[in-house]
Amino acid sequence: TFDIYSVSIKDMLSSQCFSLFVTLERQLVLQNLMRERQTAMQIAWSREFLKYFGTFFGLAAVVLTTGAVKRKNPAVLLPILPLSFVFSYQYDMGYGTLLQRIKGEAENILDTQSALLELPKGPITFEDLEKVRISQNNFFIEK
Repeated sequence: TFDIYSVSIKDMLSSQCFSLFVTLERQLVLQNLMRERQTAMQIAWSREFLKYFGTFFGLAAVVLTTGAVKRKNPAVLLPILPLSFVFSYQYDMGYGTLLQRIKGEAENILDTQSALLELPKGPITFEDLEKVRISQNNFFIEK
């Protein structure tokens, strides 16, 4: 009878491990879907912002160019320079390769400069969480 119990315990443990694996796999899929949606929202926001900023930039360029010609002073065109940087960045973010370049740089940091990713005082431990939880409970109890 001992062998029957040991077999059923092994089956139960195997079933639990499989269940944990499926749960973890679902969590990973969910996290990836959320990341993809957040990235899509960021790109969509950049594209929408570009429409409004592009209109402002175009209008400002026409007005500043007209002012520079009428006053015969090219210095009036200087505000176009920083505005063009913002416009270029937003265009690159919405329609260009900025996200691919950021991804490439992030992969480079992960591969070659992982020391930059370390948290101050190391990773958070269960003991650290318990200290904070207990101190917060004491804080609320004292008030």
